[in-house]
Amino acid sequence: MPADSPNAYIFLGPELGKKQDEVDSIKQKIPDAETTTFYAGETPVSTIADTIQNNSLFSEKLLIIIKNAEVIKKKDEIDLLVSCIDNLDEHTTIIMLSDEIKLAAALDDAVPKNNRKIFYELFEREKNEWLKQFFKREGFNIDKDSISVILEMVENNTEALKRECSRLVHFLPREERGESQVRTEDVEKWLSHNREESAFTLFSRIASGDLSKALESLSVMLAAKESAQSILAGLAWCFRKLGDYLSLLETGDANNNFELKKIGLSSPKARDDYAAAARRYNAESAEACLSLTAEYDNLLRSPVGVMERVLMDRYIYKIITC
Repeated sequence: MPADSPNAYIFLGPELGKKQDEVDSIKQKIPDAETTTFYAGETPVSTIADTIQNNSLFSEKLLIIIKNAEVIKKKDEIDLLVSCIDNLDEHTTIIMLSDEIKLAAALDDAVPKNNRKIFYELFEREKNEWLKQFFKREGFNIDKDSISVILEMVENNTEALKRECSRLVHFLPREERGESQVRTEDVEKWLSHNREESAFTLFSRIASGDLSKALESLSVMLAAKESAQSILAGLAWCFRKLGDYLSLLETGDANNNFELKKIGLSSPKARDDYAAAARRYNAESAEACLSLTAEYDNLLRSPVGVMERVLMDRYIYKIITC
């Protein structure tokens, strides 16, 4: 098969919801495919290549999903994966995923242009419209104040918005007739009730350098069965956002409301948190925190992941003393 294999895809960027929609769309086209998911950095590329090159024992069609594909950087690993893509069997599909916005150039070039997409964070007006349409489908009308509260309390991607808002609608009062109204006080009450601690509250503790409060926040989330991987994913998002904020500081735009809203910092609380974080971390240390987060994500997926609590406590200690 030629190098522009129609069965190879690259989906990048921090907008998790739309990215997952694209993956689900491909899955629907090959419902009888056997799906195997790998995490680059955890599984050797040679193992991924062996799976790609060997036909499935249980299904004629095979779907290979490679997450964290941005960590594939060694030339021999890249060349091996490119070779697999260039010679891809017609019954095998490969999807490479990353929250970053680029992969190694050779991997990018091996995939058809139409099969490469970057899903950026939604602009504020897009998030507002997404929420309006979500609640409209559920039979609710929502005003600007309630939307602002939701966006302050929920991670900035449609996957998290859908998850939290789907929970929220179960608690909102409904009118017997006509369209029900989402009230700000109900949003605050039930989102706080459903998720008293989140990656955002944990990042706030980290930003202030409060180790004991950060460990307490972590403990509450783990006790509530929040997965360690999702906590790390949320913190990775926060540290990427911190990088954006530090860039605004360098250009003198950190007090520009328009520029702050463009990077998703519209609430006073969020701005205070990132201002506090900027006093503790510079661009280099923020990048180091991202690398440390990726390192512990891989550790949690390895055999030592059974020591989840120990690993996460150690991670929080390192991230605050970084």
